[in-house]
This record gives sequence, C-alpha cells and structure tokens, in this order.
Amino acid sequence: MKSGAMFRFLAILLLVSSMPLSAAESAPEPLGAGMEGFPYPYPVHYFPVTLEDRSLQMAYMDVPPSGSGNGRTALLLHGRNFGGYYWEPTIRFLSEAGYRVVVPDQVGFGKSSKPDLALSFHGAADQTRQLLDHLAVGKATIVAHSMGSMLGVRFSLMYPDRTEKLVLEGPIGLEDYRLKVPYAPHDELAREARAMTREATDKFFRGYFAHWKPDYQVFANVAWGWNAGPDADLMARVASHTYQMAYEQPVVYEFPRLRTPVLLVAGNRDRSAIGRNRVSPEVRETMGRFIELVPATVAAMPDARGEILDNVGHIPHLEATDRFHAELQRFLQQ
Repeated sequence: MKSGAMFRFLAILLLVSSMPLSAAESAPEPLGAGMEGFPYPYPVHYFPVTLEDRSLQMAYMDVPPSGSGNGRTALLLHGRNFGGYYWEPTIRFLSEAGYRVVVPDQVGFGKSSKPDLALSFHGAADQTRQLLDHLAVGKATIVAHSMGSMLGVRFSLMYPDRTEKLVLEGPIGLEDYRLKVPYAPHDELAREARAMTREATDKFFRGYFAHWKPDYQVFANVAWGWNAGPDADLMARVASHTYQMAYEQPVVYEFPRLRTPVLLVAGNRDRSAIGRNRVSPEVRETMGRFIELVPATVAAMPDARGEILDNVGHIPHLEATDRFHAELQRFLQQ
C-alpha cells in the first residue's frame, strides 16, 4: 500500500474508533453482512467457491512485495472475531521483507459470503487451497491468529506439501474445550449473539488487550455495526456456526502429526478460550492458560518453538507489533 493510501485508511479507522461511546450508542454505524463501505488497507478481490451447492464469494487481498521479491508467499489467516483488515501492519512488514502476501476472509467472515450453514476447518482449508491454486501459489508460509491457528493446523495437516512454515499467534485450540464447556445448541448461541449490547461488545473486545488504545475501538465497532445492521439476525446465526466449528472440531490431538516447522507466539496476559462465559469462575480459571499451553504444545510437535511475550494480550501483532515481527523475522530466516 502506498503511504498516502495507508494514511487515508488509518484516518478512517481512527475517525470511527475515536467516536465517543455515547455518540456511537445513539447513532451506530450499521454494517451489512458483506461489510459494504468498510475500508480495507489493500484492494479486495473476490474468488468464487461452492458450499453445499451454494455459490459463494471469498474475499481476499493479494499484496505484492513492495521491493524486490524473494519468490515466497505468506498466507495470513484471521481469527474468529476479525477479518483480513486487522493484518495491515504484518502485511506491510512481510511485503517489505520481499513476500507476496495473500490475506483471505474465510467464508462466514469479513467481506466474504455469510451462509447460514455449518462450517468446518476442513472445508475452509480446501477453499483456501483452491484460492492458492487460483493465484498460482504452490507453497506458502502460514501466519495464523487465534481461531485462524486451528485452520492453519488443519491446512498444514491436509496439505503439508503446500506449507513451508507455520506461525501460530495467540492460538486457540491448544486445548479441547468440550472437556470443560457444556454443549450449547445453534439456536441458543444465535440468541446470545443477537442479544449482545454495545457495552457488552466493547467489554469483550477490550478483554483481548493487556493495554487498551482508542485505535482498537474499530474492532468492537465492526461487531456492533453488524448487530445494528440490516443483516443482524443472519450474522448472529453465522456467529453460532463459527463458535460450533471451534468447539466441535479440535486439532489439539493432531499436533504430533505436524511435520512443518512451527512457531507459537502468545502474550502472557492472554486467557482466550472458546466458551469461557459458559463455565463457572473456578473452571474458567483453568482455561486459556497460554503460559502452560504453549510449552506443552511445543513439546508435542516434532519441530517447534514457542515464545511468550511479556505484558501482552491476545493480539501481539497489534499490541506488540515490533516484538511480534522480530520473532516472526527470526523464524522466517532460519
């Protein structure tokens, strides 16, 4: 992205994120299911995919190296409550390092189609493989965040010949949530998502960060914009599907099967876990303990190392950008 375009993008995000809460509550900015009108940091393209005989669109950014390329591609996979737009600092970092950077919004997320259908990591991995085929990308280094890490693991297991290296940032899925969190049916989860208030939404997103900044408000605004928008009921049902995907399809038992080099990076203030709100405080205290989960996961894999970043929450690439990129650079240069 050219510097002028980048500054315009950041200015728009800051304008949205700096709105006083009272003003945002009285006049929220509604969002349609496709995030129409919401700016992404680089041009967005659309790739056709099919799910249960439905024709859908997968949105993606395809960013070339900003200088001389190194012939490699990085594939960035977003978390459950985000889309590709929040990867802007890492896209720029990798592009300047010579990488072509492909950033899809998975089906059900971001600017991609939102089908009211059950979703799976296997299906998302296959759709991502189709996108790489379309873009003539043979092999990629995967950088995956949060629930995207579960997809990154699934992709690497399904397509080891397409995976050069795997980076798991703030990865959920290092534990089996079914062992502690009671099952909730689709309709119940959808009702809960639809009932989220502006205050509850803001509190939820503030919990992702050890140190909140006004710049981060845009992420809560997107979630609230969907809940205040014309497709709110659909978005609540889609949120239920994405929750059930993470809850019902664990990858933790398959880490020993990974044969690609893996880097795990997590913040020591991160306690993210699927279903934390559905358990007692005593059980909640045992979940999302990344300072214990990361070493245990590294020990389970043939070729992996882990880094715990001090005083950082769930999204190191935003909250500790330089430290995250330094770890990423060391790993990529090995």
